[in-house]
Amino acid sequence: MKNCLILDDSNSIRKVTGRILEGLDFKVSEADCETSALAACEAEMPDCVIVDWQVPELDSLRFLKMLRGMPGGDRPKIVYCLSENDPMSVAKAIRHGADGHMLKPFDTDSLKSSFEAVGLL
Repeated sequence: MKNCLILDDSNSIRKVTGRILEGLDFKVSEADCETSALAACEAEMPDCVIVDWQVPELDSLRFLKMLRGMPGGDRPKIVYCLSENDPMSVAKAIRHGADGHMLKPFDTDSLKSSFEAVGLL
């Protein structure tokens, strides 16, 4: 079973995303800030990470770079989650280590599509 870490400041987004992923046979862990996300990755590097682009007190691009610099940090697939389709933001995320992106709000089909695009499904 693959493990996915969800980094989002919204408890409801983490819960809904977690339910979708559990339905796709993923083990889910959650983080609401950079510190807890990095600690979770240090304890057990996940197979994938969903990173919300806008978490208070988080520079998401810096987080991507820090995660990729950790031992084993090259392994997880990272899906960058945005609330608007901004090609420049997506390009920056890819340059900083994201493997793909998806737009909020998303449903099961769009999450599956994003995960298929990066080779997780």
